[in-house]
Amino acid sequence: MEDRKAVSSPLLGEQIVKITHESGLTVYISKKNYQAAYAVFGTRYGSLENSFEVDGERVNVPHGIAHFLEHKMFESEDGSDAFEKFSEHGADANAFTSFDRTAYIFSCTENFYSSLEALLEMVTTPHFTEQNVEKEKGIITQEIKMCEDRSTYRLYYNLMKALYSGYPVMIPVAGTVDSIQKIDADLLYKCYRAFYRMSNMALCVCGDVDEDKVMETVDRIIKKDKEVPAISFYPEETENAVTSIISDEMDVSKPLVAIGVKIPSEAKPETLEILCTAVFGESEEFYSELYENRLVNQYDIGCDAVRNAKTMIVECDSDDPHGVFERFLAFSEKIRTEGVSLEAFDRAKRIHYAETLRKYDSSVAIAEAVFDGFIDGSDFIGQAERYAGVTLEEVNALAAEVLKKEKVAMSIVYPKGCGKETENSRK
Repeated sequence: MEDRKAVSSPLLGEQIVKITHESGLTVYISKKNYQAAYAVFGTRYGSLENSFEVDGERVNVPHGIAHFLEHKMFESEDGSDAFEKFSEHGADANAFTSFDRTAYIFSCTENFYSSLEALLEMVTTPHFTEQNVEKEKGIITQEIKMCEDRSTYRLYYNLMKALYSGYPVMIPVAGTVDSIQKIDADLLYKCYRAFYRMSNMALCVCGDVDEDKVMETVDRIIKKDKEVPAISFYPEETENAVTSIISDEMDVSKPLVAIGVKIPSEAKPETLEILCTAVFGESEEFYSELYENRLVNQYDIGCDAVRNAKTMIVECDSDDPHGVFERFLAFSEKIRTEGVSLEAFDRAKRIHYAETLRKYDSSVAIAEAVFDGFIDGSDFIGQAERYAGVTLEEVNALAAEVLKKEKVAMSIVYPKGCGKETENSRK
């Protein structure tokens, strides 16, 4: 028997149907009169899961295997490519793997239910052979090398290496050229059976769809599964950053800078995001000081929140990376001791409320936000209420805890020939 209920946001007047299917699969349906319908079918399985226990067996796998498995799911036993099937239905399909999730997606303006059937069948019928695995190694090797040639990729993963001592966020999601050579069909099947269990997965649908027809399709294809997914093991992580500065050289016109703050895993995502915006947002004093002193041109902020690891990040380009870093540390200390102003706090809350509201403007944004909520264990429908519930006292308490020099690191990518620095050990 399935469990079906409507969950709503009184603040926004929005509603989503949440269904727990008898197989263990969680299904979310948001009925919207949009031109395009969108579906996400995914699992709580990403590049972090390199050591786990499933059905009493302890398994250690190479880095990059979750991403590798995602690639192979599009190949069927008869040798056909799933992308062709979606095209025949008039649907645009894709997939992605990150640190803590793998998702298979499609959008369409017609033939939604046949496309949904194709999606569910593809993800529930793996086909791995030694031949097609070996072939894929060459394809993914090229993908890895292309990523390594991107300055933003190098900037980000160098920052993770500066911040984290062993947690897998410091390893690229696709793995390395060496690590993927250790992948074989047997390991792929073990990972699939461990994490592609329905109790570990969700289907998120948004568009002008019929709830009962969606569930008829699910009933036809999804069968009852083992309810308990794998138990993952992660390396212990240090409280503070490992190094203060790490740098590299690439073909860039101006030095690129990423400054990260290592955040305790138990920090509430909404509190962290409001803190980040209230302190480092473009409407605030820190950015104004950098801009007025012509220290930055492009500028961006954000928070990464994955299982057991949270990071606050400021990215910019600058001819004076160390000048930016010094101001970052000085301003962080000021906020840590004096606190965030009420004006900055209110401004940040309004920004995040507006961003949450904008997500309801498209089927893509809704389905992906709902899937995000499934991954991190919070219903998206209640996000506006969670932002509204954050207090200035909570934000200032988090600021006092995390805006410390020992939790901060900077990654720099210099133009070639500008003199790559050595890593600075944590002082």
